[in-house]
Amino acid sequence: MSESQPQRSRGLGAAARVTALAGSVMDLHVRIALQEVDREKRRLISGGIFLAMGGVLMIFALLIVEIICLIWMQNSLEWSLSWALFILACSNIFLAGVSLRIGGQLAKGPYLPETFEGLLKTTKAVLGKT
Repeated sequence: MSESQPQRSRGLGAAARVTALAGSVMDLHVRIALQEVDREKRRLISGGIFLAMGGVLMIFALLIVEIICLIWMQNSLEWSLSWALFILACSNIFLAGVSLRIGGQLAKGPYLPETFEGLLKTTKAVLGKT
């Protein structure tokens, strides 16, 4: 029994060291990200404002185009209002799905090069590779 006690405490000590290492690495990555945001705050804020303005204007333009398409479907194709609205809704759902799929693929992965390099160094240190 006395031999199992030191082995168990060594195992817990190793787990505590790995946990502490992982915690300090995550703190480092968070500090790097916050420093980058601080340096680029003005650019990020103005960029966000212009992106929001562009998004709102695009929504208005899309709404107007959909109203024009609805009127065209009713007049040229002689479709009822409910059928034209159904077709527009189905096309919107399809385009939203495609957009979400593409956006999800583009949003994957680490964003900051320093974070990516830090993760590589941490992985190598934990695995014992140099």
